[in-house]
Order: sequence, then C-alpha cells, then structure tokens
Amino acid sequence: MSKPDAYESELLAAYDKGALKSVATKAELSKFRAAARATAIKDRRVNIRLSSGDLQDIQVKALEEGLPYQTLIASVLHKYVTGRLAEREDKTTPTIRAPKAATRRAGKADA
Repeated sequence: MSKPDAYESELLAAYDKGALKSVATKAELSKFRAAARATAIKDRRVNIRLSSGDLQDIQVKALEEGLPYQTLIASVLHKYVTGRLAEREDKTTPTIRAPKAATRRAGKADA
C-alpha cells in the first residue's frame, strides 16, 4: 500500500479528531442501508462447470485483487447483468485466446 499524500493525511487526521460530519439526510441513509442489505443478500446457490484453465485464471485474478475467487465471480456476474461490465476497446489484445494446453489423466482408453 502506498504512503498517503498530504491531502489524504489531512483527511485521516480530521477523521481521527472526529471533525468530519455526514451530510446525508436520515432518509438518504435509510435508503442506502436498504440498498446495501438488498445487494448483500445472497439467497441462491448456483453450481457451474468451468474448465480447469479458466478456474485457475480466475483464482489468480482473485489473488491479485485480494479477494476470494467466488466473490470475484459473483462480482463479475453482477456487473454484467447490471450493464456495468464493459468490453475493452484495446485493439492490441486478441479477442480470441488460444486454448491452454490441457493436462489429461490417463483413463481406461489410454491403458
């Protein structure tokens, strides 16, 4: 984590002194609490099958972000369904990746 700059240090000091006051009204706070509760409720379970490579990539990304991979998956899906997940316009990145080499376990047909 980087060291706070002068402005951030000033904000932290004001917070520690209790000098910061909320400007939200009680009605706004109530609305925000209700929205947070509704968003945080995870009342359904979904099971999906992913390729090993995709799951490993997701786990690496989650580790980089510092959160559990299930949370990352839920976040990406939420952003997608709410229209906040945008495709990159980066023309240097290929749109289709070559498949990763899969490791295969020996089965009866291989014996």
